[in-house]
Amino acid sequence: MLVELTHTLTYQYDAPISLGAHRLCLQPRGHGHQRLLEHQLIVSPEPSHQHALVAASGDEIQRIRFQGTTDHLCIESRSKVETQAAAPLEQCFNPLNPPLPYPRGHLNPDLHGALEGWLPNGQHDPSAIALAQDALMGGNQQTLPFLRQLMATIQDRVKYTERHLGPAWPAGRTLRERVGSCRDLAMLMVECCRSVGLPARFTSGYQLTDPAPTDYDLHAWAEIYLPGAGWRGFDPSAGSEISERYIVLASSSKPELTAAVSGDFKGPPNTISKLNWTIKAQVLSWPPQSTAQETTHAA
Repeated sequence: MLVELTHTLTYQYDAPISLGAHRLCLQPRGHGHQRLLEHQLIVSPEPSHQHALVAASGDEIQRIRFQGTTDHLCIESRSKVETQAAAPLEQCFNPLNPPLPYPRGHLNPDLHGALEGWLPNGQHDPSAIALAQDALMGGNQQTLPFLRQLMATIQDRVKYTERHLGPAWPAGRTLRERVGSCRDLAMLMVECCRSVGLPARFTSGYQLTDPAPTDYDLHAWAEIYLPGAGWRGFDPSAGSEISERYIVLASSSKPELTAAVSGDFKGPPNTISKLNWTIKAQVLSWPPQSTAQETTHAA
């Protein structure tokens, strides 16, 4: 798929403020199953300093700083991206997909951070462990059947709902509430996969559909590291592996590190900040139609 994207975020302040340092995750990934052909970042007011850095995940992010005061911050990201289909997972394993639970000692130590649980001591949420065990039995302890059963179980037990504000919920809260946004479902899948020895991380980006919705929004899903196949995306909101219609912005073991824009400002007490955003996508060529379920959800 070949697509041109324009993602605009505008913050308006009702009083002059000083902007602090900001971290931007608005540049689509340029490796793996997608190529970044063009990218332009336009910021107003103009930053006094700007530099790119490669995050721990390998994604490129931007850091910007400002001087003086302003009553607005406008950030516009323009990108041209080409995506391609990944090799079918069944073809990546020789001869069988790995059995579960996957032994931690068989993994590259670089991946161990993607196995830590959400709780402060690094343990996994008991409710996520229980859900993963149900999916494990339903998947005959094989990796691909487990992942498919896990997504089906999540969809059965949690009702999708839009929730634009606030961080991703921990797995226990999502299961207790029985509702969640795509970022909540993504974190639930991450926690479940980690509990059976599969490294997992949170991913933010775009999912494009045909016909296009009235308004696009950011989307979130999980990336799972599968020995023999590498990092592969799975969308529990849609109940399927991701396709060429997904565009990755950033991945991290911590969902807050994938936020499109993060930063702070200083101003008079009770200063009001308002955010408006738009995401426009012009698809220049669509991939072949897939039988996989296609949905678009807000993060």
